Amino acid sequence: MAVLRFTKYLVIGFLFGIIMYKSEALSWFRIYEMFKFQSFHMYGIIGSAVLSGMILVQLFKRGILKGYKKAKIEIPEKRKGFTNYFLGGLIFGLGWGMGGVCPGPLYILIGTGYSVFIVFLFSALLGTFTYGYFRDKLPH
Repeated sequence: MAVLRFTKYLVIGFLFGIIMYKSEALSWFRIYEMFKFQSFHMYGIIGSAVLSGMILVQLFKRGILKGYKKAKIEIPEKRKGFTNYFLGGLIFGLGWGMGGVCPGPLYILIGTGYSVFIVFLFSALLGTFTYGYFRDKLPH
């Protein structure tokens, strides 16, 4: 029964990968165009993701959408701050700029045959574990 429970997540992951690949959101050229303000393509993809996320978060907060086994999803309020978000965004942006890829599509790029991105996947995981280790010492 556990296999069936996780199958839907695997299917959603495959669909996400296909959509990302077909929409050219993984294309280095499309990302380059975005940073040079030469095309709306990536801004449209990112903007629609942000809008969808905002709508879904509101539906979860209002209890209209439920989680697994009909459990209410609690979204805690974020603390106000500037330094933590600025530094986090700066580190994320630098990693994205140096690698030429956002962490989200790493698995998709590896799956499409770009094995060089295994290095970036391990770097992203190392960064995540490093953050986890120093989390209590960082400003939040």
